[in-house]
Formats: sequence, structure tokens, C-alpha cells
Amino acid sequence: MFAGTQPEREEKVSLELSEELLQSMEVGMAFKDYNGKISSMDFHRASSYLVTASDDESIRLYDVTSGTSLKTINSKKYGVDLVCFTSHPTTVIYSSKNGWDESLRLLSLHDNKYLRYFKGHHDRVVSLSLCSRKDCFISGSLDRTVLLWDQRAEKCQGLLRVQGRPAVSYDDQGLVFAIAFGGLIRMFDARKYEKGPFEIFSVGGDISDANVVKFSNDGRLMLLTTADGHIHVLDSFRGTLLSTYNVAPVSCNSTLEASFSPEGMFVISGSGNGSVYAWSVRSGKEVASWISATSDTGPPVIKWAPGSLMFATGSSELSFWVPDLSKLGAYVGRK
Repeated sequence: MFAGTQPEREEKVSLELSEELLQSMEVGMAFKDYNGKISSMDFHRASSYLVTASDDESIRLYDVTSGTSLKTINSKKYGVDLVCFTSHPTTVIYSSKNGWDESLRLLSLHDNKYLRYFKGHHDRVVSLSLCSRKDCFISGSLDRTVLLWDQRAEKCQGLLRVQGRPAVSYDDQGLVFAIAFGGLIRMFDARKYEKGPFEIFSVGGDISDANVVKFSNDGRLMLLTTADGHIHVLDSFRGTLLSTYNVAPVSCNSTLEASFSPEGMFVISGSGNGSVYAWSVRSGKEVASWISATSDTGPPVIKWAPGSLMFATGSSELSFWVPDLSKLGAYVGRK
């Protein structure tokens, strides 16, 4: 099952995502066997796999298409906080959560073997982004450094110092990466990052801790979430602030996560009170919200599945959200 990679996924969705379709979405499947809060998850870009990391020190692999749990690997010694797929659907990079070893680890889920350790951070890693086109990645830590890595080497390839909690992200092409902290997003050319940022964008005076920075799939938009409960959407070329959405703030040890839909028309986000919201990028208006059944666990992690009419949320349980076509008169019979 794990030996070969799966074929490229079909990128097109059969039904176009609309406000009505988004409003109809509900939990189609939930996995409730976690013994702690899900701290991170990631969809593989070219397969139907999803990986989660949880406070119960587990890394779990799922096949979204069949809705099955494939594997659970425990990281009792190091704990696990953030997790990202590499280009291979059964290899991940993850950060630890034990307070004494801040190394990142390259792990084969296929045979539960560590392939490499990446040592360099001296405090908790709070942001991790893998380049989709090359075997490189960046990590941001509370030690106020952002490190640049090559998956084939144990030592970091570059170091950038920051003045705050950093949020980091590559764009889809892997040509540019963003580092956000202190109310500003700094844009770097990945090939000559040592020259410093080529652009610096402001998010309207919001200087609360940066949580997550992301690019839309087409690279035209970016979003930044902050601890005060703000989700800022910007034009990634001009830096123009297009809209700001507001949700309940999050605690200092939580992360407010948001995600663009595949075509970049909508933003979905968690909230400090556990609820989930969706906004239209074009109008800036809220188009849907879902009250959380697990509101006691703080903001859910949230990710939209690539090229699919589905998103996942993780709190004390993992939920797959899909449209309920029976609610859509226009689509009845068109499954």
C-alpha cells in the first residue's frame, strides 16, 4: 500500500464552489479516537492522503477518498506539534513538543524510520512550510530565528533573525517566501534571500502575534492570521490589504489557522471559541459559519483539500466537511 506513490490527483472539481455549496457543507465523517487536541495537519498535494499531529503524541495517516485511517505512529519520546508532507506521500517532516529537543525530523511513515534530523532551533518551532517544487523547507521558531533547510542535509542552509514570533510560508512556485511578525509581512526571493526582503507589506497596524501566513494556490493572494483574532487578506503582488475578518482571539499557546479554498474565492478559518467561519474574498462578507461541538479545545486547525470540495478541521476530533447536496435544490440528482 505504501510502497509506490499514487497518481496525480485530478485538479478540477465537478461542481463549482459557490456560496450556496459552501453553506450546505457539514461533517460527513469524524474520527473521535484522539486523546488530545490535534495540533497540525496537512494534505498531500498529489495523493488522497492526510496526516495529523496530536497532543496525544500520535502521527496519523488517512486516505481521504476512502475515509479510512491507514496508520498511527507514536512519537512518545519527542512529542509532535507541526507536521507537513514532503513530496512523497508517506514521508513527513515534523517538529517536537517535549521542551528539550527542538530538532525537526524527517520520518518515513511507511516503515516508521527516521531518515534525518534537522538541528538548529533552540525553542519551540511555531511555523513550518515546505517548498512544493524543491526539497527545501523553512521553519520559524520562538527562538526568533527562521532557518532554511535542504531535506538532504542535516545543517540549515540559511538563517534569518526576526523580532517576534514568526509565521513563514513558501508560495506555490517555491520562488518566494514570506515571513510575518510585528504587523508586517516581509517578502523574500528564495534564490537570494540573504539580500533581505524585496517587499514589506503592512496589515493595518495589527501588531499582535503572527500565527499563520499563506498564499492562495495561484499566488495572487495571501492571508495572515494573528492572535487577536484577525484574518487579513492581501494582494500578494502589491501588498494591498483587501479585507480583514474578525473572530474570537486565541490564547498565546494556540494558533489561529485559516485556509484559502482551491480557487482562492473563499477563506475558511477557525476561531478562539472553536467555531468555523467562511468569507467571500470578492465581497469580503461572511457567507457561512458553523458552531463547534468541541468549543472547549480552542481554535481548530483547518485545511482545504487540494482540488476538492472538502475541508478538514481538527480539534479533539478530526472532521471531514463535504457539501450536503440534498440541501441544494439546483443540484438535486446531479451527484
